Amino acid sequence: MRNRARIIFSVMFLTVGMYAQEVYATFTVEAQKSANLAFTSSGTVNNVLVDVSTVLKKGEVLASLQNDDLKAALNISTTALRYAKKEYDRQLKVKQLVDASKLDTYAFKYESAKAQVAYQQALLDKTVLKAPFDGVIFNKSVEVGDVVSGAMIRTVLKIQSLHARKLILEIDQKYWKEIKVGQTFNYSIDGDSKKYSGKIAKIYPFADSGNRKIRAEVKTTDVVPGLFGDGTIMTTEK
Repeated sequence: MRNRARIIFSVMFLTVGMYAQEVYATFTVEAQKSANLAFTSSGTVNNVLVDVSTVLKKGEVLASLQNDDLKAALNISTTALRYAKKEYDRQLKVKQLVDASKLDTYAFKYESAKAQVAYQQALLDKTVLKAPFDGVIFNKSVEVGDVVSGAMIRTVLKIQSLHARKLILEIDQKYWKEIKVGQTFNYSIDGDSKKYSGKIAKIYPFADSGNRKIRAEVKTTDVVPGLFGDGTIMTTEK
């Protein structure tokens, strides 16, 4: 009986020793991806193709500036490139009869024409705002007719990931040794009676000197960004 009692006591001791303690944490919800979009070119807004709540795929056009002059410049450069290439190809066919320095001159004109086309294309691209990733527009502060300046960049649209979210946890810095990636976070969101659970995916490598907190991330989906809540992290006692 004594041996049996000793075994039971030992099992209970080991179980208690391995029991997970709870570390309190608060959090706010953020989109996994979020971006402030702005034109880096100056001009008058010609088209705005989206509104708040518009769902988009990466690369879709959101808005554009009046750019007829840049389109014309690109057409001129493209035409110049076409003729420069023709002349260069013509000289290559008889290169054994052409002075090397003269051939280099045609090659230079051809390469310069290619560079000019790339430059004009880059200028034109700056007048078109595209979605940097799949997402949804959550803020809009631009309309057709607005004037924007590349010298004074201002945000005109804000986009965030459609479903992917992250909880930004704040934890008392005294637990910095106990918090590990992979630990379970049981939590609730303000205004929602349902209980949720997730895993710590990232721990920020610094402590905030202002509030003496460390931060960590837990991934989740389909929660409204800006909401807040609290919960407990399950850590293993030594």
